[in-house]
Amino acid sequence: MPLRPRIAALVLGGALVAWIVTIERMRGMDAGPGTDLGGLGWFLGLWVTMMAAMMLPSAAPMALFFGHVSTARRTAIFLAGYLVTWTAYGLVAFGLYRAIRAFDVGFLAWEERGPLVAGAAIALAGVYQLTPLKNVCLGHCRAPLHYVRSRWRGGPLGALGMGLEQGLFCVGCCSGLMLILFALGAMSLVWMALIAGLIFAEKVLPFGARLPAALAVCFVVLGAWVAAAPGSVPGLTEPDEAPPNPPRRASHRPGSS
Repeated sequence: MPLRPRIAALVLGGALVAWIVTIERMRGMDAGPGTDLGGLGWFLGLWVTMMAAMMLPSAAPMALFFGHVSTARRTAIFLAGYLVTWTAYGLVAFGLYRAIRAFDVGFLAWEERGPLVAGAAIALAGVYQLTPLKNVCLGHCRAPLHYVRSRWRGGPLGALGMGLEQGLFCVGCCSGLMLILFALGAMSLVWMALIAGLIFAEKVLPFGARLPAALAVCFVVLGAWVAAAPGSVPGLTEPDEAPPNPPRRASHRPGSS
């Protein structure tokens, strides 16, 4: 099989498998904002799978351009570096989550100021859509040919470094969208699929460069809606409505890191 179809099959097939695994593992786990992330080992395995599902489709053009001037093995190394960056992002998010839980900040409880905090986080993500950092990172993600030509490094270590760097640009592009996912429920398949679709649209579709401004307005409105009337937001699971112990597979029980 020619190289480009092999790379496309690797990326899109990997994303499909990751979605299947993620749906199997996360079904019934959405407890809304503040969902328990479990133990580190359990979270890390699920997070890497989630990132493969959400990010690989939008990374496909970059992988194809990279593979056009390299080998299948180095393209796989490039993608591994890309996912390593997102894994580091997940570790930072997990650490912040654990720190907040350790301080037991009472006003963050859903029955206290939880809706206001979640709404503010979503509105903040909307503001981030308009920042120069978002614009620069999205520009890099939407110009795979320019990135590969201007930042080319040979060899396996070069491929790994380029993957790590591209992952950083992707984190800069998608951090606001990922903040929304955490604010509305990190284990929600509904919000995960919606955010993944927005990421793909911004980075791949022809009109994607114009989306951040429109999404900024939508996110500010959504933030106000969540803060004022969270019970009326479609797809949002309020913590007091969620099952006390969301079902999880026994072999992946949180708390066992």
